[in-house]
Amino acid sequence: MGNAAVLVIGAGPGGLAVAAALRRRGVAALVLERSGDVGTSWRGHYERLHLHTTRRWSSLPGLPIPREYGRWVARSDVVRYLEQYTAHHRIEVRPGIEVTRVGRAGYGRWVLGTVAGESFSGSRVVVATGYNHTPVPPRWPGVETFDGELLHASAYRNPEPYRGRDVLVVGAGNTGAEIAVDLTEGGASRVRLAVRTPPHIVRRSNLGWPAQGTGIVVRHLPVPVVDRIASAVARVEVPDLSAHGLPRPATGLYSRVREGSVPLQDVGLIAAVQAGLVEPVAAVQSVDDGAVVLADGSRITPEVIIAATGYRRGLEPLVGHLDLLDDRGLPRVHGPRTSHSAPGLYFTGYTNPISGMFRELGLDAERIARAISRG
Repeated sequence: MGNAAVLVIGAGPGGLAVAAALRRRGVAALVLERSGDVGTSWRGHYERLHLHTTRRWSSLPGLPIPREYGRWVARSDVVRYLEQYTAHHRIEVRPGIEVTRVGRAGYGRWVLGTVAGESFSGSRVVVATGYNHTPVPPRWPGVETFDGELLHASAYRNPEPYRGRDVLVVGAGNTGAEIAVDLTEGGASRVRLAVRTPPHIVRRSNLGWPAQGTGIVVRHLPVPVVDRIASAVARVEVPDLSAHGLPRPATGLYSRVREGSVPLQDVGLIAAVQAGLVEPVAAVQSVDDGAVVLADGSRITPEVIIAATGYRRGLEPLVGHLDLLDDRGLPRVHGPRTSHSAPGLYFTGYTNPISGMFRELGLDAERIARAISRG
């Protein structure tokens, strides 16, 4: 059995930030990572992806993101940064260790079971397996009858395989919208975007001021106040796309965020919709004899469906037996606090803040490390 003062599950930005913050306080931490290297999820994202938050406000504690990576850091540079961060802070990472269960070991200790049968024991455990952990496949009635190509957005890398093809992207979040734009620029013959709930669209930056900055400023204001501010800003910054099939949302922006849905940052969708390159259509209702049936009753026959149908946190196998999760599969207690029924067990990275995920992971890491070092 391996022993460490603090065990961290997951070598993504959240887990690495906690380990670095602990090390600076003289607390030993061992990071267990199921894959072969750090930043696994970022290695697997589509190639076009950049951080939607600025380099300045996305650096993890103790090491700024290099200036040469630009204001909006590319996916490949995020991976390089996480590698540099690990080396800079001399973080101990054990790759190829997939933790399957967090259990009590008695006497104020926790034991982690793994796929390989090896176990690890520690007095403190930090769970940092990531917000987008387990892809949610589409479950439309009749989906098995679709005879074209169907893939989850997590499997999409670049538009080359879809050049000259008719593609339906399902889901108008940041991932679906950006993939749709990528496909139009990469030569797909037709791109439609199935929209169930019209998204809040924000400009990534306006007159040099990033949307993230506004998110930082307003995140602690009352929800109705932020909703009103966001509505006023949207009417100035974002054109009305109702005539193109993408109306303004009925629910306020921050109200939607509190329900778990972040706004869509425009990286080309507005222009693509206005030009007719991306065609918004109704939500997918079902698949009938190979045809896709939309909520408005129309039927379409794309060659490819890319389902940006989201992710689950995937925490149930790990900690579900400890009764720490709410009905959405999220930990009830997050950050530097621990549950009274599970002292010493911390969670980080299971919120989706408008102020930026990397920024909040860094703040969380410092708070968790402070709580653990005070012990």
